Amino acid sequence: MTEAATNVIPVPRARVQAMKEYHPPLGCRDTLRLDFNENTVACSPKVREVLGRISAGSLTRYPEREPVEAIVAAYLGLASTQVALTNGVDEAIHVLFEAFLEDGDELLLPVPTYTMYEIYASATDARVVSVLAGDDLKFPFERLLAAVTPRTKIIAIANPNSPSGSAATRAQLLEIAARAPQAVLLVDEAYFHFHGETVIDLIGTVPNLIVARTFSKAYGLAGLRLGLLAGPAELMRWVKRVLSPYSVNSLALACLPPALEDAAYIDWYVSEVLTARAEFEAALDQAGVRRWPSQANFVLIEIGAQHKEFTRHMSAAGVLVRDRSSDPGCDGRVRITIGTREQMRQAAFALNEVLATLNMKGGAQ
Repeated sequence: MTEAATNVIPVPRARVQAMKEYHPPLGCRDTLRLDFNENTVACSPKVREVLGRISAGSLTRYPEREPVEAIVAAYLGLASTQVALTNGVDEAIHVLFEAFLEDGDELLLPVPTYTMYEIYASATDARVVSVLAGDDLKFPFERLLAAVTPRTKIIAIANPNSPSGSAATRAQLLEIAARAPQAVLLVDEAYFHFHGETVIDLIGTVPNLIVARTFSKAYGLAGLRLGLLAGPAELMRWVKRVLSPYSVNSLALACLPPALEDAAYIDWYVSEVLTARAEFEAALDQAGVRRWPSQANFVLIEIGAQHKEFTRHMSAAGVLVRDRSSDPGCDGRVRITIGTREQMRQAAFALNEVLATLNMKGGAQ
């Protein structure tokens, strides 16, 4: 073997080399976790009971996803052919883009929004077309419609959106689907429980509509990585062709039915978060901190030039928050997850202390 040959290494596709890297913030997450929009308490007690009954022998078998998909489909009022469980919504987005985006296609994306849409799309040969929201961060409906072209193949809308907390209306989503019949309209309802509005009932009626859901937020199952896509059977058959048959693990599949059954737990947690959100928003207003109206389990606030120092001081005070300054149109803005009332009172106390430390009392500067 020549010396030159020993120095040669495999080179990935140019698309992969050009992809943005995503590095979630790590560190001491045993403090008050208000940085990832997770359930801040625990999963349902019924889920914990199931986990305690899982035998070591059951882990030697490959997971069987289809029986649980049938349960989820029935819960949603859909057919099994219209539902696919995935390894979190991240996999759902990934396989959808792999199934439908090719060279010359366009992904239409209102921004700021969930980072992984652009990252997964950048691994394909499609072009990402971003539509920037205004300073109010409301859903840019008219500008999005104006950006639709014959090459638009997927329109991805987080509803409610992160990090803004804003939402598109049902009428707006229907208009978008009608104006772009050649495109898949992905409505990502990760924060559905805190918003209370959905279009999942339109699956099969609107031929290009696909809805994503997650069990990482209200259900408190983020560590099990469990999401779903729901759409017309004609579209879902192609998604399932790309999807690995074993990507959803056995523990997640065992825990999902009891999580769905425990409606009382979900009702309690969502009610607690909505009450806490109203209290925390009032505390922000009293502190003179600008915020954006939110339909989700988080709130976006304006901190300004001291956003890094603010985030660091909040962490030192035992409260993790998320600096979103790198998002389009979000310079100086920080997102704070909403937990329980007790947790948000702790967060409000820390916030006021940090604002005073940074000489920002009376509002961000």
